[in-house]
Amino acid sequence: MRHEGDPGVFCVPLVVTDDDMDALGHVSNVTYVRWVQDVARAHSEHVGYGYEAYVALGAVFVVRRHEIDYLKPAYAGDVVKLVTWVDSWARVSSIRKTRVMRDGVELARAATIWALVSNESGRPCRIPAEVKRAFGVEA
Repeated sequence: MRHEGDPGVFCVPLVVTDDDMDALGHVSNVTYVRWVQDVARAHSEHVGYGYEAYVALGAVFVVRRHEIDYLKPAYAGDVVKLVTWVDSWARVSSIRKTRVMRDGVELARAATIWALVSNESGRPCRIPAEVKRAFGVEA
């Protein structure tokens, strides 16, 4: 597992809100999925690939699969940190890892497969070397 401070790792702190809770009184699994997507988007924007850059590229990343392990609960008022990085690249997809941390304790971990899809055809397309470089990968 990579950690905050490692090259290519991006972190976002947040405070858990009442809206993040489920009927059992802890963070909802739907909230974790939203956080995984939100931190991926923020990381992409941070490295220069926001919405406009993907429009110019003619392609956008879409989720093919989320896998999340829920390890410990989080509650309203908790300060958590979302830690993410692109773990590996293939021709048309990447695997992004995300950790949800509270006070150095891992609450959840996720692996998401993102595929680059052409805006025109809707079909997967090759990930350009400049995109990989933006995320700190030598293509």
